[in-house]
Amino acid sequence: MLPGDGIGAEVMPHVLRVLEATHVDKLDIEFNEGDIGGVAIDRHGVPLPEVTLDEARASDAVLLGSVGGPTWDHLPMDQRPEKGLLGLRHGLDCFANLRPATTFPALVHASSLKQELVENLDILIVRELTGGIYFGEPRGEETIDGVRRAFNTDVYDETEVRRIAKVAFDLARTRQGRVCSVDKANVLEVTALWRNIVEEVHADFRDVELSHMYVDNAGMQLVRQPRQFDVIVTGNMFGDILSDVAAMLTGSLGMLPSGSLNADSVGIYEPVHGSAPDIAGSGVANPLATILSGAMMCRYSLGAPEVAAQIERAVGRALSQGFRTQDIAPRSSHREVRLVGTESMANAVITAMRPAYDLW
Repeated sequence: MLPGDGIGAEVMPHVLRVLEATHVDKLDIEFNEGDIGGVAIDRHGVPLPEVTLDEARASDAVLLGSVGGPTWDHLPMDQRPEKGLLGLRHGLDCFANLRPATTFPALVHASSLKQELVENLDILIVRELTGGIYFGEPRGEETIDGVRRAFNTDVYDETEVRRIAKVAFDLARTRQGRVCSVDKANVLEVTALWRNIVEEVHADFRDVELSHMYVDNAGMQLVRQPRQFDVIVTGNMFGDILSDVAAMLTGSLGMLPSGSLNADSVGIYEPVHGSAPDIAGSGVANPLATILSGAMMCRYSLGAPEVAAQIERAVGRALSQGFRTQDIAPRSSHREVRLVGTESMANAVITAMRPAYDLW
């Protein structure tokens, strides 16, 4: 457990309360707490201490809060809190980022799209996380004949593409059985290779439907007809962009969890939102994205999908009862909405998990 900075550290104790409240006997989790991000810089001088990475490598999963804040913005780029997160992903080889975009019925009106477009929305974006243009070499900035230029390299080898494609096809088998691979194969050689390798991997998953889409069209289709998608698999940069587009289809970034897996299903689970230093310490942060990240942890790394489903149902019930933190409250007055803070929202989820509410 790495609480992180800002509202990350503020929310984490309430997430643990939710996990402890699950009434499924097989869930038995032992947590060790470590430092990452800004708090690690303050205590250890680096954003990712070796002791934190060692503990993470020895664990079945990592539950992570948000990192960063203006306190550390003056530091050089390679010493900032966010480098701790990148180092953790690299140190655990968590190459597969899972970003669900799911609409809770009680929040369907919060989306900027029409209700009929986002009702029952359930998309899973599988983003390759450790390769591509964010990590490719050479990269840098230089001045030639008095003219400044900067450059980055987008590179993938077939091993990287094969393993992320397999993850996407495996997950599609547990869902609606459809994968859309997103690339720019008409102009970028690296994504032409991507498309070819995905086709080769598909030969072992003929029960899964495969389609291809250029990234510009995919961005348009996400806001035109989002329910056409089941699983989207794509590279690092395209996945970064498309997952944020899909996030806003659900109405709030504060509701979205994520997980990043390695080949052994060890995962890093974290909310999509940031550390929100402007509201840290005020008790109003939305804990649901981190709570739902804990549910993903149970499903993908701890082998407890029934616990994940229990938590997700409880979140849906709390929302249907009108509980809202300020980020997901409707702008106009609504008599059925109960505006609450972090602790009360977690309490509502815990109450909704009691056996009297159980639908099993």
